[in-house]
Amino acid sequence: MKNKKVVFEDWGLTDYKQAWDRQEDIFGATVKLKSELRNKALAVAAGEAEEEYIPTPNYLIFTQHPHVYTLGKSGKADHLLLDEQGLKEKNAAYYPINRGGDITYHGPGQIVSYPILDLDNFFTDIHLYLRTLEEAVILTMADFGLKGGRYPGYTGVWLDADNEHARKICAMGVRCSRWVTMHGLAFNVNTDLDYFKNIVPCGIDDKAVTSMQLELGGQVDINEVKQILKHHISVLFGMEIIG
Repeated sequence: MKNKKVVFEDWGLTDYKQAWDRQEDIFGATVKLKSELRNKALAVAAGEAEEEYIPTPNYLIFTQHPHVYTLGKSGKADHLLLDEQGLKEKNAAYYPINRGGDITYHGPGQIVSYPILDLDNFFTDIHLYLRTLEEAVILTMADFGLKGGRYPGYTGVWLDADNEHARKICAMGVRCSRWVTMHGLAFNVNTDLDYFKNIVPCGIDDKAVTSMQLELGGQVDINEVKQILKHHISVLFGMEIIG
């Protein structure tokens, strides 16, 4: 049986390290449960235990972070263009972390989404998982009259992805173990784009970064964007949202 129920939580503005630790706790507990269930299934198959259905949990988390730069496992440290003093002047933190991808920025006005899902409850295809998250952002943008798309060879969502004016609006980087996911996407809504000038975003040095605010010419209701994004994620994955 597949558990399509997904607990939704909005953590508000949360320190990055605190949010990372909370993710790790949920992720670790789910991976541990899957291991225990596998052992249980082996015992059932051997006639040593009775069959019992225990669903693995799923979470969809939205949050925002104070100014922070994070470097993925495949990233290069020199893609951060600030030294320790520069980080202090920008009031920004910096963490090398355990997701895929290169360096990115998180800050107020950006929707950061952390789906902590057991993909055995949905589909066991990490590429489809990434494309589905991208599609949720593309559909959300379309609801505001913006045409998002994919840039060949890269994850994330772009505007004018098919020409020299390509600019990125949503970055993505995930971790997956035993088909349990963590980390996720960062969608620029009312983001201060000046902070991207201090990095080589996602290791791409010849493309611009943008936001909904810049593209639409004014501040956007981020709570409205959250509701629409949550809706599209839930529909595309076939989730039953709780909370």
